[in-house]
Amino acid sequence: MQGDKPQKKTVPFSRHQIEELEKRYPTPFHIYDEEAIRAGARRLYRAFSWVTGPDGKKGGFKNFFAVKALPNPFILRLLREEGMGTDCSSLPELLLSEAAGITGEEVMFTSNDTPAEEFVFAKKLGAIINLDDITHIGFLENAAGIPDLLCFRYNPGDEYSHGNPIIGNPAEAKYGLTHEQILRAYTIAQQKGVRRFGLHAMIVSNQCGEEILADAARLLFNLAVEIHEKTGIRLEFINLGGGIGIPYAPTDHQVNVEEYARRVHEHYQEIIVKNGLSPLRIVMESGRAVTGPYGYLVSRVRHVAQKHRAYVGLDACMANLMRPALYGAQHQITVLGKEHQPLDHVYDVTGSLCENNDKFAVQRALPGVVPGDIMVIHDTGAHGHAMGFNYNGKLRSAEILMQAGGNFKLIRRAETVNDYFATLDFEGSDFSGVARKKYPLK
Repeated sequence: MQGDKPQKKTVPFSRHQIEELEKRYPTPFHIYDEEAIRAGARRLYRAFSWVTGPDGKKGGFKNFFAVKALPNPFILRLLREEGMGTDCSSLPELLLSEAAGITGEEVMFTSNDTPAEEFVFAKKLGAIINLDDITHIGFLENAAGIPDLLCFRYNPGDEYSHGNPIIGNPAEAKYGLTHEQILRAYTIAQQKGVRRFGLHAMIVSNQCGEEILADAARLLFNLAVEIHEKTGIRLEFINLGGGIGIPYAPTDHQVNVEEYARRVHEHYQEIIVKNGLSPLRIVMESGRAVTGPYGYLVSRVRHVAQKHRAYVGLDACMANLMRPALYGAQHQITVLGKEHQPLDHVYDVTGSLCENNDKFAVQRALPGVVPGDIMVIHDTGAHGHAMGFNYNGKLRSAEILMQAGGNFKLIRRAETVNDYFATLDFEGSDFSGVARKKYPLK
């Protein structure tokens, strides 16, 4: 979360360290840099340290880390130590938060098409419930009862024109309440006994422009004023959503978090303070910017092939990192030990799935590569391992935390064939004996 254009990216470990690590944990695996994650978290909190709490003192800012970005309790625990809560959208994510010691109003539960049992558990956990639709008020009341604190997700539709390919145009999105609905929702909730209120919108994703990010805050601040004027409700907090982008490609702008916070502060003074609605807490649900830049997918080169193009085949595949195939995303790649060699070869870097879009890079300039080389794919600390899958029988990789001093801690083991078969019922089947003979399930 720095300013200006990023330089060529480096890795915080050496080829020798990876070769030693491979003796315990074969590639591919994801590595997360704990010290860098902590430093980034502290910088975010410093940038928004101007936000005041209910008592008028500083300390009114909180980031609810988006669990979907990196759902691992070790990561959640270290972020809790840095003052963060969690943003959850499912029962397993709520359970992960609870396992990491994050409960009560340290948890924001934002989901859509939500089953009743998840509302019940979220309320039991004491989480802040953020409703995605006006009809969910009655649904929540019948399922779990109405809480004292309630938040609503706003969809501005055509009022906000800065949509992007990942999250889409707000007017076409399935999320949130319309302008007319959200005003009505606050009145209904107030009549049902809600006394504390929040407002939320998540209308950008991986956005790298400080002005566009701050403009979303301006929109919500103006809505807060309108809500107060038309319903008498003073909001307790505004959730700016996530959406802070990171520079995947060398030409991407890197968000200056201090500049972003400064612009939000200006809007806060001009709208919230001017209209007598301060103090109003500011929270967000940033995930990608918190862990994304500090994750690395480490993989060995299996094959180098020359066909109509030159291909580098890795032991990792799209099952380990889906973003390039799904979004056409560009992730920088480092070949360990060849960082200073000229980029005088052009390759498609691929995995082994039976899908032609199983590519980490297309026509990428790299140093000459041979089988056995170690490639590191950058910026996989968010929406990397989390988006993994088992198509083609591929097994999801391990996750490793690089701690202070270069110590490596396994925080998720790699899947095995037994894991892949665990949900199949071999009992009584004609092939159970064969399966047990090849791959014992117990």
